[in-house]
Amino acid sequence: MSTVNVVGLGYIGLPTALMFATHGVSVVGTDYNRDLVDKLSAGELTFEEKGLDELFRAALDAGIEFRCDYIETDTYIVAVPTPYDKDSKRIDPTYVISAVKSVLEVCPDGATVVLESTVSPGTMDRYVRPLCEGIGKTVHLVHAPERIIPGNMVYELEHNARTIGADCPEIGEAVKALYASFCQGEIVVTDIRTAEMTKVVENTFRDINIAFANELTKICRQADMNVYEIIRIANKHPRVNILSPGPGVGGHCISVDPWFLVGDYPGLANLIWQARKINDSMPEFVLGRIHDIMREHGIRDVSRVGLYGLTYKENVDDVRESPTLQMLECMERHLAGGVKVYDPWVCRDIVENQYHDLDKFLADVDIVVLLVGHSEIRENMDKLSGKIVLDTRNVCDLPGTYRL
Repeated sequence: MSTVNVVGLGYIGLPTALMFATHGVSVVGTDYNRDLVDKLSAGELTFEEKGLDELFRAALDAGIEFRCDYIETDTYIVAVPTPYDKDSKRIDPTYVISAVKSVLEVCPDGATVVLESTVSPGTMDRYVRPLCEGIGKTVHLVHAPERIIPGNMVYELEHNARTIGADCPEIGEAVKALYASFCQGEIVVTDIRTAEMTKVVENTFRDINIAFANELTKICRQADMNVYEIIRIANKHPRVNILSPGPGVGGHCISVDPWFLVGDYPGLANLIWQARKINDSMPEFVLGRIHDIMREHGIRDVSRVGLYGLTYKENVDDVRESPTLQMLECMERHLAGGVKVYDPWVCRDIVENQYHDLDKFLADVDIVVLLVGHSEIRENMDKLSGKIVLDTRNVCDLPGTYRL
């Protein structure tokens, strides 16, 4: 088997490259970021993830290489960011176009280019396929969207089902065989547009479900009812599965992918649009709860408020689209600031008044807002005794705890 060139060594590309390398596939990982490549080449991981260090060491032993340039080979896997334009709500294909152009400069005739990045339906036809026209060689395009979540990436890479979208069944089956080197889940081969749509629909479904829970939270707050108890009882019905409410939706998937459909199908994606509005409104809703609690306790100094958690979910270091960062941005727009922030998973300073020690953080605040349910705080709830606690994740059972 020829070497696979994995392009983009971030949250998706790196674990994918490592998984291939530890399952008998020769791999070269490419990224334009020289500092990142140098760190990986020196044996230093660039983000934390359960099981990733062991996988990284095994991949290094297997001979994986990290470079800034692209190699000439038969198979390329592109895993670069796919943000959306916040005005038009449409996908920003800049990174995909740049990566594919670079691949096309070096790839041989008959090469296969697999796009793992999540894209809006039709992206391959609109932006990628035209790049391959008139270049004097045949290039096979495939879309194989990732289906993994930070915090459990290694397990899900091996066990989750996958979708392979290809123009012809033969190429689809060849790519399926490549992923079957490590993927134990079902691998479905279909056409490219179906693969594009399927991934976006999966994340949109979850976004809508979360929005329903968050809207219930607002209704129950006004009606003085316990939303968590209501959801718990409702979920006893065999065909009901309401997700948990929270301070907002973060990460690079659920908070982004639904906008692709809103942007591409204005006037049709109405439910999706409303769900996005509801979830995007939650950081301000939490700020309103903080304001009410401060007023109830006669606290005027916002610097006595501490936000626990900067990441978008528990036990990861990923802060992309974090509800906490959205809250801080909202406060900045309203010229209000001074809150203290702490997250055990975020080692470098990314916001003002950021702490790196839980005890020091707690000593300097009166109100603690639990925005992320990291294991650290779940195992140290006793340290919150005597504090005013607003729990947005329903993880604190101390008497007097405020909830959404």
